[in-house]
Amino acid sequence: MTVTQLVVIAVVAVPFTLVSLNRLRIDIGALLIAIILGGLQFFGLGVLGPANTPDAAVNAIAGLGQPVVVTLLSLFIITRCLDATGVTQFIARRLLAVGGKSEVRLIFLFTLTTALLSLVMNNLAAGALLLPSAIEASRRTGIKPSKLLIPVAYGSLLGGSATYFTTANIIVSNLLLTARPPQAPLNILDFTPAGGLLALAGIAFLAIAGKRLLPDRQPSTEQQMARRTSSELAEVYQLGERLWEVLIPASSALVGMPLNQSGIGDRLGLAVAAIWRGRQAIFAPPPDLKINTGDILLTVGREERVNQLAEQGARIGRDTDGHINSRGVSFVEVILSPHSQAEGQTLRDLDFRKHYGFTAVALLRGRRSYRTDVGTFNLIQGDSILMVGSRDRLKNLQSDPDFIVLEPDTSDQPLQTKRAIAAIVIFLVAIGAAVLGFPVYLATLAGAILMILMRLLSMEEAYHTMEWRAIFLIAGMYTVSIAMVQTGLASLIGGEVIRLVRPFGPLGLAAGSYLLTAALTQVMGGQVTALVTGPIAISAAISMHTSPQAMAVAAAIGCSASFLTPIAHPVNILMLAPGNYRFGDFFRVGWLLTIICFVALMVGMALFWAL
Repeated sequence: MTVTQLVVIAVVAVPFTLVSLNRLRIDIGALLIAIILGGLQFFGLGVLGPANTPDAAVNAIAGLGQPVVVTLLSLFIITRCLDATGVTQFIARRLLAVGGKSEVRLIFLFTLTTALLSLVMNNLAAGALLLPSAIEASRRTGIKPSKLLIPVAYGSLLGGSATYFTTANIIVSNLLLTARPPQAPLNILDFTPAGGLLALAGIAFLAIAGKRLLPDRQPSTEQQMARRTSSELAEVYQLGERLWEVLIPASSALVGMPLNQSGIGDRLGLAVAAIWRGRQAIFAPPPDLKINTGDILLTVGREERVNQLAEQGARIGRDTDGHINSRGVSFVEVILSPHSQAEGQTLRDLDFRKHYGFTAVALLRGRRSYRTDVGTFNLIQGDSILMVGSRDRLKNLQSDPDFIVLEPDTSDQPLQTKRAIAAIVIFLVAIGAAVLGFPVYLATLAGAILMILMRLLSMEEAYHTMEWRAIFLIAGMYTVSIAMVQTGLASLIGGEVIRLVRPFGPLGLAAGSYLLTAALTQVMGGQVTALVTGPIAISAAISMHTSPQAMAVAAAIGCSASFLTPIAHPVNILMLAPGNYRFGDFFRVGWLLTIICFVALMVGMALFWAL
């Protein structure tokens, strides 16, 4: 082993030791490694390029431009859009309908669902799609996110081992064509028998042992400070008992009358949160909007006040379930900022609805909720006002220094059918394009940009979706991959492992190919590892006169065995912050899962490849 190789080992080992002891953040550790390796290259040591080529130090930041980073950034946007349109909540509700509040059933369902999705889409995309659904299921059941997010990550990896469409599997198949002599590439179903057996064994293991082995971490501070949903806000402000449906028949005196002349607000002190007009919903209707025949006014206020509308021919009824969120109404909470100039004034004095486009439906002062004549209260510090209005005008309200705006969690909103269909179609087209050979990073980036252009998501919201911890971790670890390949450390380890297992025959070679690949994948990532171990396994198979295709499958499936560390695969990294995981949490589950998958693969190699 050369001095350069020993230096690389030391540079990687020290920060990772600190990370494993919880003395250093994992993303900081990865970036620190990249900086040190870049510095060594600049001063002449050949760790990221030929020796004495300081320009090669730029490879220390090459990870930021890698396709996986672009894919991940794009998927953050796509999944946020699917979340905002209600798709992920829909999936969560369907899984909860089957799993209920059973931790075992939900672990099984999330693992299985992600594995099935990974059969037809990128592993990272499958994990990113189910992540918000798992968080929603956690919120609804009280099960810790840490119990559900590793199953989502591992489910995507297990499913990826059984399909040709995983990046590492495609790479290894192409390596067969460049072997000496060239070999036949793998067919689309060659991974399914052995990989499918491995996936089934892994899913069964997580379902049986997951409850005991998965960490029971308290959610991160961000997760604990999660915003209230609209339904929770409705309960806090006690809207249910003051929520009414006012139907306007053709005979009503209110027909054709603008809201601000109807006396509903000024005379009766009622708030009209929304109007249903046929299939159209008008939230926080403007004061000059005329009332039409057949309109249903969703109104908040005292019963005796609402009943006075019956004198004008309206028909009064209770809201069907008392949950305004089921109608698609989303609230914001507004509180006075310190030293606000609005203190002592009323909302009417401020002409609040005209200036900001929001209607106040309730005011919380101390522990008491006021839901009638809200606009007539002189505002004081400590008041919180529940409002409904167009999100298009939210920025105007947020920019006013007199108010602090708290947006709700939108997870309880109903499926926005048209927008959801548009988001799903864009997502499926992007995945379909990737399956047909278009670069995944371009397909997902195009899908993300199209969603923004169609105004399914604003650019400001897109910026807020980014998980920079994951991005920086991937960027830093890519530098480690370059160093291991450049210094020959990866080939050295690979050659030694293959030499040790060669005497055990074809099945031993398959075992060594899988274990070597699985080990290197923990620090190099599956795509890079495939390029290192794939040629070694294929060449060894040709020299032993055994099936190079079988060895290619074993090596490729090893790239999916990214179970031991959070840095082994981007989908693991994606789960780190939401699950509040520690470095060792993955190893606690992953080492047993790796062994079980190894045994299942050996059975599959013997049964389906006759080794």
